[in-house]
Amino acid sequence: MSHYFDSAPSVQDERRTLTVTVWDRTRQYETSSGVFSGNHLDKATAILLAQSIPPPAGSVVLDLGCGWGPIACSLAAEGSTVWAVDVNERALELTARNAEGLDVHPVLAEDVPADLEFDAIWSNPPIRIGKEALHELLLTWLPRLRPGGEARLVVGKNLGADSLQRWLTDQGFPTERVAGSKGFRVLSARRPGA
Repeated sequence: MSHYFDSAPSVQDERRTLTVTVWDRTRQYETSSGVFSGNHLDKATAILLAQSIPPPAGSVVLDLGCGWGPIACSLAAEGSTVWAVDVNERALELTARNAEGLDVHPVLAEDVPADLEFDAIWSNPPIRIGKEALHELLLTWLPRLRPGGEARLVVGKNLGADSLQRWLTDQGFPTERVAGSKGFRVLSARRPGA
């Protein structure tokens, strides 16, 4: 069985077009089977975008687990430079197509420059990879926030949002719930500093 977090999905590549409006901008997106939420903008990502204000233009942002690119493209359309990371090669190819003309870099994690720091990280994180793998993923990327930088995450309450909030704070990234809707929490984790 193929999962959206497989590097090369084995399911047939069935393309479709979605129309999505975020921050008063309407864009057409190409999506496919074998990627996360290939039929629609998933509820959690929609809540993250609707309940958040984009970072200032000129920000360097990491979209962790970019899928077909709705977060990356929305942030880039508002003036951010976005590094869109995923393990799924089909997702990266779709993000590249969907981000044409925008300052988006769809890459595998190992292709992000090692010295690059981020003003912000935005993510609907891949909770279903398991708690241990998720914690390892977050501890890989959160230290790459610039001092004072913010990680903005959306997590289902029933998928452990409250325990993740406590865990992030315990790891040295003070975290608060800044919004919530329909069973999802939008968390803001900060790297201490200026």
